[in-house]
Amino acid sequence: MATDRLITIAIHTFERAQRMKNLLEAQGVRVSLQNVNLTNPSISSGVRVRISESDLPLALRIVENAEIFTPAQDTDGDNGDGSVVLVPVDFSENSFKASMVAMRIAYLHSASVHLLHSFIDPVFSARASMQLSETLDFEPGADIVGEMEAEKEISQAAREQMDDFEQRLREKIKDGIVPPVKFDSEIIDGLPEETVDEYAESHHPLLIVMGTKGTDDTNRNFFGSVAAEVLDSCRSTILTVPESASIPKDTDILHVVFFASSRQDDILTLDALYRLLPDMALDVTLVSLPEKGASQTAPKLLSYCKEHYPAYTFSLSPLSLSNPVEDYERIAAHHTVDIIVVGTRKRNIFARLFSPTLAHRLLFHADTPLLSIPV
Repeated sequence: MATDRLITIAIHTFERAQRMKNLLEAQGVRVSLQNVNLTNPSISSGVRVRISESDLPLALRIVENAEIFTPAQDTDGDNGDGSVVLVPVDFSENSFKASMVAMRIAYLHSASVHLLHSFIDPVFSARASMQLSETLDFEPGADIVGEMEAEKEISQAAREQMDDFEQRLREKIKDGIVPPVKFDSEIIDGLPEETVDEYAESHHPLLIVMGTKGTDDTNRNFFGSVAAEVLDSCRSTILTVPESASIPKDTDILHVVFFASSRQDDILTLDALYRLLPDMALDVTLVSLPEKGASQTAPKLLSYCKEHYPAYTFSLSPLSLSNPVEDYERIAAHHTVDIIVVGTRKRNIFARLFSPTLAHRLLFHADTPLLSIPV
């Protein structure tokens, strides 16, 4: 049986060769150094870094993306230029799937990914829910040292989970399953929907990608409520990824249902979609929302789309819609749908409370990725 021969992948000074050796071996690649001055290694020059030929593809992915495999901890992800994709994570499988989707989209834009985990201090949570009596005999801060220790333990446990989460992503990069995208992470104390909103307001991410549970899951309402809150309040482009959704290959044609309002907003939403997924093949079905004049303007919108977005293919839904959620279910029953796209207008808090957006309603009725684009 032939042995796997050794090949040289780099020639460096001893210090740089040793750093490369440490990097590769930390990721499971066996490395040997050749031409080292054993008497005084620090003056060695022309040190050869050698690996097994079968490890070459993996070694190249690691070396070419060294900053991913030797990341800095607890960075704040402050690019300030929209070149970051935000992924709120709870360390579940659906948030891991969302992270992989985010890395694929970030790669299209040479962007980075920022993983954000927030936790609620259980001491604060208990106090917030406690009903105080008129005598106000509850004394906050009675055991401040114990509370600080509890919060420290929670934060440390979250950091350990985040480290494991990040290592799983690096394994996917090593295996070539997701593209090599720089990512960092942040762990903070706060309500998930509020921390996402605050980050979006401060950093203006290119996209927010959130994992959700399936519609038949008993925890759907709990986990989906965070995504729904963010969809209704955050003025960023948001992609929700259900746990049951499959991750398409780069060569797949994605079938998109686009809910058109027959207003100028439609053009703004389509432009944003085109910029977000510029190199992907999309087959878009335009669905007119039940608004005045929609049926008359839909053919004009179809003509406009075919002229201005030649990379996509377009068609009109033959349905005359009365209930968008029910009619989406009819479409999905007969056609594969990979993404739902909805333009979301800014609304005040009273409108959000008493009249949920279409994106909000579809979130709880469709096991399909949902892209909400603010207009």
